[in-house]
Parts: sequence; C-alpha cells; structure tokens
Amino acid sequence: MINHQALRRIEVLLVENSPSDANLTIKGFLNAQIANNLHWVEDGESAMNYLQEQEEFTNAPHPDLILLDLNLPGMDGREVLTEIKSDPNLKCIPVVIITTSSDEQDILHSYNISANCYVTKPIDIYQFIQVVQLSKDFWLIAVTSPGE
Repeated sequence: MINHQALRRIEVLLVENSPSDANLTIKGFLNAQIANNLHWVEDGESAMNYLQEQEEFTNAPHPDLILLDLNLPGMDGREVLTEIKSDPNLKCIPVVIITTSSDEQDILHSYNISANCYVTKPIDIYQFIQVVQLSKDFWLIAVTSPGE
C-alpha cells in the first residue's frame, strides 16, 4: 500500500525555543532523507500566527505534523496545544510534544488536551536524533491522515 503523503513534500512545523534542540531536530530530519519542508518558530505566539497565516506568515503552508515543545516563552506549549485542538481547521493535525519534562502531570495534561504523542527529549545527542527520526517515520510514513 502506497502512502500518498510520502510522494509529496511533507510540511512540518517545529515550535521550539532552544536553537540547539531545533538544530538537532533539523539534523534528524535531514538524516532521515525524506522530502520535507521544516518550518521553525521559537514561541507560541509565532506558532499560532503561522497556523492562522497571520502577520509575517501569510500564505504559510498547512503543516502535516507539528512538533511542539511545552516550555516556551510567553504562550507556552500547553496553551498552543489547547488552541490547535479547539480550532476546527487545525485539530486534525498531529501534534507531537517533544519536551524535557518527564513530569507525570505534564504528560497527563498533554494527553487530556489531545496531544497525539508525548516524547521526553533524551539528553544524548544520538538518542535525540533517533527519537526525531522515529517520530518522523511513524507520523509521516506509517500514519494516514485525513484528506489523503
């Protein structure tokens, strides 16, 4: 069975305030050798502007996957997730939480507000890249999303 999404460029929105973690994520996607466009924003307000095509993000492509850190300045990842999942135009986009927090309350709260997946960032650089690649393989190759 052919996943038609794999035949076109995949749009990924990375919402991450740490440049080093963003660079590791970008490296993980490059190493995975899948045709993708990875768009990076550093805070929750920019993420929502991107998703709603406001301000500098007019005509931004609709993402196929969102990688979201919880610990963002200003509007944090929990608030971003809540807004995404309450918006009829956005709620079907898979949102993978990738964060340093392994706190049980953060995990439970994220799933309660409809996170599709919760991943605690490994400290080791190679494990971090492997987690990114596994997330990409699952969400962009194995899973069929609405509208495909």
